[in-house]
Amino acid sequence: MKKLVAYFSASGVTRSAAERLAKAAGADLFEIKPAVPYTRTDLDWTNKKSRSSVEMNDPDSRPEIAQRLSNIDDYDTIFLGFPIWWYVAPTIIDTFVESCDFSGKTIIPFATSGGSGMGKTEEVLKSLCPNANWKKGKVLNRISDAELENWLDSIL
Repeated sequence: MKKLVAYFSASGVTRSAAERLAKAAGADLFEIKPAVPYTRTDLDWTNKKSRSSVEMNDPDSRPEIAQRLSNIDDYDTIFLGFPIWWYVAPTIIDTFVESCDFSGKTIIPFATSGGSGMGKTEEVLKSLCPNANWKKGKVLNRISDAELENWLDSIL
């Protein structure tokens, strides 16, 4: 069973969690990068006109990805990581999920968050990709190595 950790990280927190997870799970790593990188101003959630606020307020927003994952067929299990924005995954994750055929693959979401849990993330993502086998996700940014191993043992 070949595993992949695909993640989007705006500030580096999710990247750190993804790297830990990939090492613990023996998985390859793929960074989901926006075609137009986010600036600090873009990520200002207190500004209703910032790029992230505008994207998150538009359910049809699909920010372009810089590089597509060309070898999705090589993987059986995909860990999908992202920061929680407005209680869901950023819309670039929607772009990624809709850009690949995940039919029959196991997808396990994971997130980093300043305080909230997964929110409505899983139900939103499942609706975009119903032919995948979705497992329950987890917030990983404050998790110990032992907790990470236990979580992996419970889902794999």
